[in-house]
Amino acid sequence: MGLFWALGFTLFLSFSFISGDQTNVDDGNTKTFIVRVQNNLKPSVFSDVEQWYSSTLRSINSDVPLDSEKSKTTSQRDFLHVYRTVFHGFSAKLTTQQAQELKKRPGVLAVLPDRVRQIQTTRSPQFLGLATTTFPNGLLTESDSGSNVIIGVFDTGICPERRSFSDEGLGHVPSHWRGECAAGEKFPKRLCNKKIIGARYFTDGYEASVGSLNDTTDIRSARDSDGHGTHTASTAAGRHVGNASLLGLAKGVAVGIAPKARIAVYKICWNRGCLDSDILAAFDKAVEDGVNVISISVGGGTLPYYMDPIAIGCFGAMERGILVSASAGNEGPGRMSVTNIAPWITTVGASTIDRKFPADLLLGDGRVITGASLYSGKPLVKRPIILAVNASAASRYGYNDDFGKYPEHSCMPNSLDKELVRGKIVVCDRGGFPRVAKGQVVKEAGGVGVIIANVDGEGLIADAHLIPGMAITESGANTLVDYITTTSHKKAKATMVFHGTQIRVKPAPVVASFSSRGPSAESMYVIKPDLIAPGVNILAAWPAGVAPTELSSDMRRTEFNIASGTSMSCPHVSGLAALLKGAHPDWSPAMIRSALMTTAYVQDNNGNPLLDETTYNVSNVWGTGAGHVDPEKAVDPGLVYDLTVKDYLDFLCASNYSGDEIKHITRKSVRCKGKQYKPWDLNYPAISVAFDVSSRPSKFDVAVTRTVTHVSEGAASYSVTVVSPKGARVKVDPPKMVFKAKGEKQSYVVRISAEKEPPGEVYTESGKLTWTDGKHEVTSPVVVVWQGPYW
Repeated sequence: MGLFWALGFTLFLSFSFISGDQTNVDDGNTKTFIVRVQNNLKPSVFSDVEQWYSSTLRSINSDVPLDSEKSKTTSQRDFLHVYRTVFHGFSAKLTTQQAQELKKRPGVLAVLPDRVRQIQTTRSPQFLGLATTTFPNGLLTESDSGSNVIIGVFDTGICPERRSFSDEGLGHVPSHWRGECAAGEKFPKRLCNKKIIGARYFTDGYEASVGSLNDTTDIRSARDSDGHGTHTASTAAGRHVGNASLLGLAKGVAVGIAPKARIAVYKICWNRGCLDSDILAAFDKAVEDGVNVISISVGGGTLPYYMDPIAIGCFGAMERGILVSASAGNEGPGRMSVTNIAPWITTVGASTIDRKFPADLLLGDGRVITGASLYSGKPLVKRPIILAVNASAASRYGYNDDFGKYPEHSCMPNSLDKELVRGKIVVCDRGGFPRVAKGQVVKEAGGVGVIIANVDGEGLIADAHLIPGMAITESGANTLVDYITTTSHKKAKATMVFHGTQIRVKPAPVVASFSSRGPSAESMYVIKPDLIAPGVNILAAWPAGVAPTELSSDMRRTEFNIASGTSMSCPHVSGLAALLKGAHPDWSPAMIRSALMTTAYVQDNNGNPLLDETTYNVSNVWGTGAGHVDPEKAVDPGLVYDLTVKDYLDFLCASNYSGDEIKHITRKSVRCKGKQYKPWDLNYPAISVAFDVSSRPSKFDVAVTRTVTHVSEGAASYSVTVVSPKGARVKVDPPKMVFKAKGEKQSYVVRISAEKEPPGEVYTESGKLTWTDGKHEVTSPVVVVWQGPYW
């Protein structure tokens, strides 16, 4: 559908695709900008800030004199959005010269270019241990499945008719809800109910920057014409639906993480992406509306916090007690690829669950290559198999077996020679083009099957191909290429066998190969991602009018679909946050995140350290964060690490942000000079320190302070155990803490010393410290980074 085709697109699905530049699209000589304003500097001559904004805009527009009659009244046409809650200011179309002039005006704190962002289950709740039969007094019971909690879903909209969004048996809408159900195209107000309690859509920034909505693919309302938003909303908070499946695969009862939580829909993404100005407007409205949790599976690149509208919007939400769960991105396994990195955001990476969809490729010489597929059509008899590069028009001039280096391998549209492809299975390189669309290209060229070969690791993502098709790993691809290139290419043959759904798979979870990795480009002292959650092959609700592949040629329709990406892991944590908020209404966003991080686990269902899908070697902290979420432990964590707005301001000062830059983020005037705060002293549930090995000392020492809050009933005595990172020593003082009552706070100091390591780009070792009272285990990663001279 449009440009967001196959099941794996990142909207933080497992891959992304957009045509053209992802920065602001120029329209003539104007672009869209977001303007941050210090509202308390409004001259008294203006009755409200909007009138002031309008006058300021007209004063820099030579076509409209400042003293004209028009300048004396406010007109919404001057603005794309006016922001009043998490952000003070407006967005508008300006020339570059006007934007520069605006920066000089009194009260204008910043002028930011608008950017295009990209949007990045029957088994996963059970895999997470969320079952009332297993834990009758557990998290679902304590929170009443999140019935008084509202999740704001920032995405592509929703398909309200799906059974996952039924309000049957739900009580009254929470009294703190102040939002609305905005009617629009194919979305009358009556479609909202006690489950979907609100719906809004935001187009002004998109249409000003990118162009008019696409009449074929975009619906001007909160209705989802893509599928991504319906999938994420039902993952977070879908109701129980029996006999759910994708074309017979993954059969079972589909249910979201917080099945009674209420959903407020904020449609921010359209055919060509999601504009920062619209996203910021959604934050503004969501906070006004009274949501408790925001789920945003959107991202793209990293910026300093003060230049990132998502980070700024999230700060405003956090100030008002709203937890924001965001996808870490799908640019893994590359180092420093993680996005949504501000410390007040809960950043979620992706992992597998104990379910997969295996398929075997049977080669003519008897070898078997195991892969993955959601194909559910007719089986395939043995057929000739050919590499895409040898089936291109260019290959007529010579046989090429140099697999994996050229665009011809990617099965791009019109790249295949029909005479060479007809009746054959074609091997296509993964990347550069949606996976299911490669199968369509093969089909159109007369091919009968498609193999999607990973050339960057052992990760597998299953797709619902239109023709017999499957994904294979890099090692599998090497075996296949060896077979084809050592066999006469006219005699190389293969077939595929599809095995349906397999559960209780081991090992699981495994860090998904596509999940973006840390460290954060902005701060080595904040571990990102924070944690991981299920994000591979997740079944959830899907719109009625959208094919499971989103291809226009795919006539299949299904109530549920299987998708992969950190877009899928993010709403798992959003749902968990809703459950924890329901069980503990007084907990702050930082306390909820702390509970999830300090109870996370780092061992798989074989009892071994979590593996990395890319290589199937042991994963590291930059892939897992604190570990994999463990909901039933998170509801009673024992101790939590809380954070206030002041803590974040101190962190920004310690991170060498200027007073003006901090004001851009927080709207607060901060004087950093003279503060002794260190960036590693942010009261985060993980500890990370960095040493510059190019400096003179041969030994490095640092003292890190943390404060914990006792959140269990009654008195408790905690003792600490430490596993030091290799090459470092860690000592905790005091080694024991005694709490007399719930709510009591105590602090401790972690002293980390390390020998100087040989210079290198960046070298990381991790350990952990665990506080235990015999019942609870409160664990924090301890990470030491040696930075080389070229960092």
